[in-house]
Amino acid sequence: MTAAGEPQVTLQLCTFKRAHVLGRVLDACFEQTYASAKYEVVLVNDGSPDDTQAVIQAARARATCAFIVIDQVNAGLAKARNVGISRARGERIIFIDDDVLVTPSFIEEHMRSHARSPSAVVRGAVINTPSFERLPPPVWSMTHYSGNFFWTTNVSVPLATLRAVGAFTESFREYGWEDIELGMRLRAAGVRGVFNRDALAYHYKPLPRRSNVAAMVRQARSQARTAVQLAELHPHWRVALSTGDNVVQRLLYRAARTLRVSALVERVLPGEADDPVLTPAQRLAAQTLVSAAYFDELEKRRRSDDYRSLAP
Repeated sequence: MTAAGEPQVTLQLCTFKRAHVLGRVLDACFEQTYASAKYEVVLVNDGSPDDTQAVIQAARARATCAFIVIDQVNAGLAKARNVGISRARGERIIFIDDDVLVTPSFIEEHMRSHARSPSAVVRGAVINTPSFERLPPPVWSMTHYSGNFFWTTNVSVPLATLRAVGAFTESFREYGWEDIELGMRLRAAGVRGVFNRDALAYHYKPLPRRSNVAAMVRQARSQARTAVQLAELHPHWRVALSTGDNVVQRLLYRAARTLRVSALVERVLPGEADDPVLTPAQRLAAQTLVSAAYFDELEKRRRSDDYRSLAP
């Protein structure tokens, strides 16, 4: 039971180098149909080197609810999430990312689901958009489906349940899988999940340019390394499927490597001297390079002595 004067729900997000969209994201957090006295926004600034501090200071003046900001030296998303959890006061905690624009009834819909299913994980709906200026209609469809049980782009859970299972595993320092790993523990604890398509948010996914490809490849290698961590913590068929560390996907990668597909698709990309938005064909080529980097890193980790994946 929430104490008198305490918020019923915490909306928590972490930020790193997203000053260009953070102000808009925070405004949407403040512009909710849920009573402002009943929720708080907890933001963890994970050592952003850009103009994030100025954006936060400007947002303070516009905040309509309790707005708590924690600054820390860059330590990765898992640790930043845990810092935010430690400051949360609501009975429920909702997680979003710093590139997620929530709709006005977002908190209200999450809390509506919790009223029906008090102990559940509530997954909200996500629509990807290349621009916050030209949003698609706020209508979710199966084309935007994600099978993730606990995806911090849009998810909520009772705070006591989260703390009981140990929150986020802080050894996940690089990109990827820290929320999926927590979801595995919540599943193991018997927590069920429900989906509310009306708890809707837009996820900012700008169209990639040629200059983004190298960073996409680096991120894929990071994600492969954290996939290894996930498999070691949870040697489960769900992990083998979600990470791609299974016999079918490995064989497909090896076939593509034998055929030197990466070398072929690189010819489709524009020259590095230019920086155009990639065409659909070029985006497919870039994604092929990203996938190749991911599976190449998995292969390297599989050959290391300390990787004990149970995938066949």
